[in-house]
Amino acid sequence: MSNFEIVAREDFSDVTYLLEVRHPLMAKAARPGQFVIVMSHPHGERIPLTIADFDRAKGTITLVIQAVGKTTKEMQQSCVVGSSLYGVTGPMGIPSHIGKVKKVACVGGGLGVAPIFPHARAFKDNGAYVIGIVGFRTKELMFWEDKFRACCDQFIVCTDDGSAGIKGNVTAGIKKALRDHPDIDEFVAIGPPIMMKGCAEATRAHKIKTMVSLNPLMVDGTGMCGGCRVKIGGEVKFACVDGPDFDGHQVDFDDLMTRLRRFTEQERTAVERWSENCRMTNPLQTLKTRIPATTEEAEFPDPFDEVRGG
Repeated sequence: MSNFEIVAREDFSDVTYLLEVRHPLMAKAARPGQFVIVMSHPHGERIPLTIADFDRAKGTITLVIQAVGKTTKEMQQSCVVGSSLYGVTGPMGIPSHIGKVKKVACVGGGLGVAPIFPHARAFKDNGAYVIGIVGFRTKELMFWEDKFRACCDQFIVCTDDGSAGIKGNVTAGIKKALRDHPDIDEFVAIGPPIMMKGCAEATRAHKIKTMVSLNPLMVDGTGMCGGCRVKIGGEVKFACVDGPDFDGHQVDFDDLMTRLRRFTEQERTAVERWSENCRMTNPLQTLKTRIPATTEEAEFPDPFDEVRGG
């Protein structure tokens, strides 16, 4: 393994943070829709993270991470500028197909706002009219507005509390886009499963192609573990090697969301053990956030809800 230097970090909220990692070969090879497997230290867990951006000139890739489990909370504490990731493997997954569509809508909800950005930029570079639709809980959690406006012909913001843009989730933005542009050729959506399911249902009656990026449990990223099984049109696929992009109208989202809840108790136990160790060895004086004191207090992402912090 090599060490991959973290050259920039930005905290979007108390649970969401950005890491820019120096990896020239990865930056050169990366395409929209792909992901990497990251190990923060030699004894760390292997976790899949979608590539949120890549800069071939700088030789860097960008990861936007939500601190919800033991490893991502640990990385939130330890991954600072000047430190390194122990391992970064990839790019993995089949790159998203950026066809010669005339008009496309790129939809990102919560943490999915970050990985939808490379799609919007790639479609724009390919000559398409790009409609960006992003959803956040509140205005204070918004990020990358300038980046999206630079590559979108129309940019629609949705917030749950109405503090910015349209009040409501991204489905409201989709309805507006369909009213404004009945000639949209394709939708691409990334976000929590319930959000992608809502996007697919909103476009189904219009019979508009809708691609989604799935995020099932994953271990090795090569299809060997079988943990990332998803049901697509009644057939079993492996998200890591057959995806992560699939036809949203064919995805069995209910099965996906059930699978995402399989190891909730184990995740809670891992966070509790790590939190206890941190309290004994490190007061975390530099952190703005407090580690939950009990398993019950710890919050985990509910696949039936929008992600917190985005």
